[in-house]
Amino acid sequence: MTQSVTDNVYKKKAKRVLQENILPFWVSHVAHENNEGFYGHITNDLIKDEKAPLSLVLCTRILWTYSMAYRIFQEPSYLQMAERAYNYINRYFWDGEFGGLYWHVSPTGEVLNDRKQIYGQAFGIYAYTEYYHATQQNESLQKAIQLFELIEEYSYDKTYKGYLEAFTREWKIPQDVRMSDVAINEKKSMNNHLHIMEAYTNLLQGWKDERLQEKLKELIKVTLDHIIDPDTAHFQMFFDEKWAVKADHISYGHDIEGSWLLVEAAEVLEDQILIEKTKQMAIRMAQVTYDEGRDRDGSLFYEANSKEIFNKDKDWWPQAEAAVGFLNAYQLTKKPHFLQAFKEVWNFIEKEMIDWEHGEWFNKIESNGEIANDMPKVGPWKCPYHNSRACFEIMKRFH
Repeated sequence: MTQSVTDNVYKKKAKRVLQENILPFWVSHVAHENNEGFYGHITNDLIKDEKAPLSLVLCTRILWTYSMAYRIFQEPSYLQMAERAYNYINRYFWDGEFGGLYWHVSPTGEVLNDRKQIYGQAFGIYAYTEYYHATQQNESLQKAIQLFELIEEYSYDKTYKGYLEAFTREWKIPQDVRMSDVAINEKKSMNNHLHIMEAYTNLLQGWKDERLQEKLKELIKVTLDHIIDPDTAHFQMFFDEKWAVKADHISYGHDIEGSWLLVEAAEVLEDQILIEKTKQMAIRMAQVTYDEGRDRDGSLFYEANSKEIFNKDKDWWPQAEAAVGFLNAYQLTKKPHFLQAFKEVWNFIEKEMIDWEHGEWFNKIESNGEIANDMPKVGPWKCPYHNSRACFEIMKRFH
């Protein structure tokens, strides 16, 4: 396994951010006062939208975060949050007739969008599995396995490999498969595959199934063969079913996130050939992010194409992933510039991204250095997952 790093300072910093900034915020502000769910939208100044829909992404990421937090800290309030999320997802998101998880529900549990986005099913696996790790509740593991079976039955491309994007409630392919306004209506995406891989990696640690092992191994190979550009070491973002690339788009946050998730997946498989391949690719991906994607203060730019960086905003999640990705690259190479890159992005996080007054991290720092107050502190995509996971990983990797 990847070697740990001796530096207690950053382990303590990460623990402090978790226990004083991230985890208390969601317990205090996001657990709904009047029903068994959560608030789906909260502004930077803590104004709550009572009618905001709840996304599957938000709820599964809350479940993952507080399951992991309870596993590490054994704090009862974290278990209560995990149980709240687990019960809410089971009661309102789970489709008892056709299987799988809906995309959006109302605060009181009415289904608002019943499509089966595979990205969302993957986060269901990731979260259910983590709840199982934390509680040993077999029902949760069985839910994760059911989702795995549904993804393999309906989403897996038996001809060209990989996974299709989205389905109707009845598991038919819709005309528009996009999960957000910024996505492209194509059959396959990097983002979908990255998070299926992440989910299968977690599931394999609780369910030593031979077919799951083979599927995870294939996913890593598909990522190396089709999704990563062999010339640039960037993720390519959108594809048709035959893996023809359909966008000239670079996401530095996904590149650096994928670099360490690939290594984790190979290590969980204990496949030495894939471990070596993913380590070499992770180093390349981290280096190209280091060379192209960083601002002078060490923070990560958001988006580019092959010609220019066209979005220089600093969103919260790429900073969190950069901290883990550069630390991982340092562990693999012992090259000091990667450790320095980790320290610089962590310092940016502490100085700019973290809201020390109200809790949690700001969604975005605009390219001019101003806080983007039009972006929510809590929303369909703004969840306690990237930042809490970065802290968990830093605690694990330093000793």
